[in-house]
Amino acid sequence: MNLGSPDSTEVKDVKRYLDEFLMDARVIDSPYLLRALLVKGIIVPNRASKSAEAYKTIWTKEGSPLVVLTRRLQQALQQQVKAPVVIAMRYGNPSPTDAIEELLQKEPALEQVILVPLYPHYAMSSYETAVEYFMEAVHRKKYRFTVKIIPPFYKEPAYIDALSASIAPYLQQEYDHILFSYHGVPGRHIRKSDTTGSHCLASAGCCDTPSPAHATCYRHQAFTTTRLVTEQLNIPAGKHSISFQSRLGKGWLEPFTDIRLEQMPAEGIKKLLILCPAFVSDCLETLEEIADRGKESFLKAGGESYTMIPCMNTHPLWVKALAGWVQAEA
Repeated sequence: MNLGSPDSTEVKDVKRYLDEFLMDARVIDSPYLLRALLVKGIIVPNRASKSAEAYKTIWTKEGSPLVVLTRRLQQALQQQVKAPVVIAMRYGNPSPTDAIEELLQKEPALEQVILVPLYPHYAMSSYETAVEYFMEAVHRKKYRFTVKIIPPFYKEPAYIDALSASIAPYLQQEYDHILFSYHGVPGRHIRKSDTTGSHCLASAGCCDTPSPAHATCYRHQAFTTTRLVTEQLNIPAGKHSISFQSRLGKGWLEPFTDIRLEQMPAEGIKKLLILCPAFVSDCLETLEEIADRGKESFLKAGGESYTMIPCMNTHPLWVKALAGWVQAEA
């Protein structure tokens, strides 16, 4: 299960997608009436045409990159596991119900579904909402199969191996710095997900202090992924950093990727590698926001070279990791 995409780059389809996405109470966690006013009255009318133009810059002959790449991942995984593999999206198509019905056509006596949310890190606006949306569909339709859910895999050795392997070839070129750009979330989401109610963002070193809260802390998990990958690849501490992209408003996790890209050249970072580990499939946020607009911003600020490392997409080690987790649960 992945995030999803508009059905086309037509404004009407982008409007429909943005409305579904932004009306999710786990994305914009305001009371319903306020959320509806913001989304339907302000954000979507003002943003839909701009988003449609952004999607046009990355759209392929086969369709949305995220959907196309997720289908390719499905096909690659299907070659390694016996059970039928289908895809679902949190927003847009195919829906969880569509995916389940496709499974039932292939396996009428279906007893168990293994749900793999394609989010390495836990966040209420990504992993949590995907799982809840899928389970709502199961309960609403009163399906009788059981569901096993793959947990966030931000520190799983097979994931770290695959991510590291996808990065390694790019380290052969000359670079000054490597930036791990994670999707941003509001700080209040981090606090809401804190199972202890008192740990997350309560101190400067909260992410480094052991706590049960880390099981659902996006910030801690992003830091952990970065630490494990940089240790495995022997990237020196002074040669890498973390930032957060795609912010919508105040109070989001910092530092912000777009601001850092403007600052780095003045700090002597002229040759930059950048990757987006919160995504396993390239999409609007990686291809348009980081590969295109990010590059333009960095070079305009005085940077000399800028390379975006693609998401894992269908990297063989990533497919192998997925297959291992599925087979372990089957």
